[in-house]
Amino acid sequence: MSTAVLQPRSVLFAPGNRPDLIAKLPRAQPDAAVIDLEDAVPSTPEAKAAARPVARDAARDLIAAAPHLAVFVRVNAVHSPFFEEDLGVLTPELAGVVVPKLESAADVQRVVGALAARDLRLPVLAGLETAAGVWHAHEIMTEPAVSWAYFGAEDYTTDLGGQRTPGNLEVLYARSHVALAARLAGVHALDIVVTRLKDEAAFREDAAQGRALGYGGKLCIHPAQVALAHECFGPTVAEAERARRLLDAAHQAALEGRGAFSFEGQMVDEPMLARARAILQARGETP
Repeated sequence: MSTAVLQPRSVLFAPGNRPDLIAKLPRAQPDAAVIDLEDAVPSTPEAKAAARPVARDAARDLIAAAPHLAVFVRVNAVHSPFFEEDLGVLTPELAGVVVPKLESAADVQRVVGALAARDLRLPVLAGLETAAGVWHAHEIMTEPAVSWAYFGAEDYTTDLGGQRTPGNLEVLYARSHVALAARLAGVHALDIVVTRLKDEAAFREDAAQGRALGYGGKLCIHPAQVALAHECFGPTVAEAERARRLLDAAHQAALEGRGAFSFEGQMVDEPMLARARAILQARGETP
C-alpha cells in the first residue's frame, strides 16, 4: 500500500516548452507543479525533442528558485514513441514523475524498470485516463511506486467513445471508481481538469463534486484555479471550529470516564474523531 507524504490540494501544470511560464509557477503558490511534456507539447518528434532540454533546464532552475515547491515532470505515455527519451529530462531532485494513461500494473513496472536503468527511484503520479486504466485502477495504485493518482476525464471519454457534458454524468462511474480505488490503496487522488478557465462558478461546482466523491485535490491548468482549489479542498473555518469543539468534548468525556458520548445530536465514534484531527492537521494545527 502506497502512502503519499505530499497530499496536494492543487497541482498546477505548465508546458514543457515554455520556460517563461514554468518560471512563473510559484507565483500562484500551488502545492505542486508539473512541467508537461505530454499534452502541452505538440505530438511530433521535432516538437518533443526540442522541448526536452528546455524542460530539463527549467525544472532545475525552478527547483533552485522555489525549494519549497514539489516539482514533477509529466512524460509521455509508456506505449508512446516518446517515453524513453522523455526520461532523460528526469533528475533525482524532482518530487516525482507523472505518467499518463497507465493501463495495468505491468505498465507501472515498466516505468519503474526504465527509471532504475537510469539510476532513478522517483515516485509515480499515475494518470488513469483510459477505459483500461480505470478498469485496472486498483492494481495500478497498489504498485509500491505509485504515491498519487489522477483521473483524466477528457481522454477517458474520448477512449470510451462518449461525449463530455457540463454535468459530468458520463464520467461519474469512472471518477468514483478511481477515487474508491485510491482510497483502498492509500493513494492521494487528484480530480479532473476544468477546461472553462474563466468560469469560477464552474470550477467551484466541479471541485465540490470531486471532493464529495473523495478526491483530495485538483489538477489546475491556469494559475487562477490554484486559490480556488485550496479553498474547495481545504477545511473551511466552520469545519475547523466544529472539529475543535468535538475534540474538546472528547477530551472532557475522557476526563469524566465516559467511553461513549454524544456531540451536537450525534453519537461519537473513532472515525469522527479521526476526521476532526485530520481537519485541524490540514490547517496546520495540532489536534
